[in-house]
Amino acid sequence: MSAKIFIDGEAGTTGLGIAQRLRALPGISLISLDEAHRKNPAARADAMERADLTVLCLPDDAAREAITLAAPDAKILDASTAHRTAPGWVYGLPELSPGQAREIAAANRVANPGCYATGAIALLRPLIASGILPANQDITINAVSGYSGGGKTMIAAHEAEAGPPFEIYALGLSHKHVPEIMAYSSLTRRPIFSPAVGHFAQGMLVCIPLFLDRLEGEPTGHELSEAYREYYANAANIRVHAGVYSGTLTPETLNDTDKLEIFVCANTSYDHAILVARLDNLGKGASGAAVQNISLMLGDIS
Repeated sequence: MSAKIFIDGEAGTTGLGIAQRLRALPGISLISLDEAHRKNPAARADAMERADLTVLCLPDDAAREAITLAAPDAKILDASTAHRTAPGWVYGLPELSPGQAREIAAANRVANPGCYATGAIALLRPLIASGILPANQDITINAVSGYSGGGKTMIAAHEAEAGPPFEIYALGLSHKHVPEIMAYSSLTRRPIFSPAVGHFAQGMLVCIPLFLDRLEGEPTGHELSEAYREYYANAANIRVHAGVYSGTLTPETLNDTDKLEIFVCANTSYDHAILVARLDNLGKGASGAAVQNISLMLGDIS
């Protein structure tokens, strides 16, 4: 099929990544505005009207404003945080549940997930849905991302070799991804989320430790792994490693792919486990997820 797509905010990291991926697909043409008109409401509204689908790669407030420029039935994919838990918006994680891809395909308003949230939800949702993990469980989420997720200032600092080797942030414990993690994992108790940035461009690890003897039935690591394998049996972009994993994991392995890997690491002697999701923060965590959602919203364009 052919489709015209307007990326409002094409000059940013996510916008550039989406544009690059879309240019590689047959039948896709991009509507672009020159720099002088990128912030002109009339020019943007005209581009939205001419497009079959608009992608918003904007700060949250600007994304909310952009919605007012679009027709009520216009197809919009928002890559910001603004509408991820908003009424009337479908969450753009096709692997969330068996019917989620169909909901995305039928929707005019889709919110692209956050990168950390994608990994955390992928780990939590299957265990809560299966009853292995209570929705009110005390959960901590530890994650590290490449610096490309931190915006232009952080990217410039690291690429000038001025960035720190490792940096923990959001220590006010109110990171913007927590509401969507709770909403779509089905957690009812707010998790403690500790994100970090490393001195590498892209890639991500999201880790959730568990005391298995605190869970009903005291599930083993192998049982957790099987629960994931069953839940994601038909998910082409998610790979669950069989059994219990005890090797090392680096965040950059899936760079430049749209895949996500799940590992269960466990020690039966202590009833301890660590759940790990690995993804590219620019791939399945951003631009790759956006193109997956665009494909669903417009019909399969791959």
